Amino acid sequence: MTTLTSELAFLFRALKAPRLGEALPILAERARAEDWSYEQFLAALLEREVSARQQQGGEARIREAGFPARKTLEAFDFGYQASIQKAVVLHLGQLDFLAGRQNVIFLGPPGTGKTHLAIALGIRACLAGQRVRFASATTWVTRLAAAQREHRLDRYLTILDRWPLLIVDEVGYLPFDAEAASLFFQLVNARYERGSLIVTSNKPFTAWGEIFGDATVAAAMLDRLVHHAEILSLKGDSYRLKDKRLGPTPEPRPTPA
Repeated sequence: MTTLTSELAFLFRALKAPRLGEALPILAERARAEDWSYEQFLAALLEREVSARQQQGGEARIREAGFPARKTLEAFDFGYQASIQKAVVLHLGQLDFLAGRQNVIFLGPPGTGKTHLAIALGIRACLAGQRVRFASATTWVTRLAAAQREHRLDRYLTILDRWPLLIVDEVGYLPFDAEAASLFFQLVNARYERGSLIVTSNKPFTAWGEIFGDATVAAAMLDRLVHHAEILSLKGDSYRLKDKRLGPTPEPRPTPA
């Protein structure tokens, strides 16, 4: 190892940028071969380090988010789920809705891909440097109820502003009592034009009055939720059951003589 190489290795360690040392030999050789300028070489070297740090930070944000599984837009079967336009979903994957503090709502029967898409958009956001929190609707209400009992609900809602994206999964799978409906309304109201929500539900909006036990509360909530929102309705049978036979296979009938 030359004196210069040793000195560079020391400097990279001091900067806590070990990937610069890993990339240096390859990029230096390429820079000589292609006659790069000093600026080009430095830019390429720093780009490697920034990319690695972003990837590492993205993985930390994914762990923090609490996703139940790892799903991607690339793995979504648009061929099976043809009720939504792929171009619309891919546009959402560019995360412009986060910059505009807008919402995304996925509606449809169980197994049609709502949670997959919600997680995939959340992971895209994490990798793009955004903090995300994922939980079911009942879990969110449980957290809000705990904060209310401890007289810190307003503070908790303010703390949630630190997360540009909250994902609320499975609205409608269990009905809410009056207190839960009020807490959920406060969450939606606190996020209105201040942060994005992704919401999945197996119920159409017309049934949300039943979910929350109060048509007035549901209407006020929907007014805020859908005002700045992309709404996608998924249709069809459950993807999880697409390769399953429901019930015994009928015996073939004999061919008439």
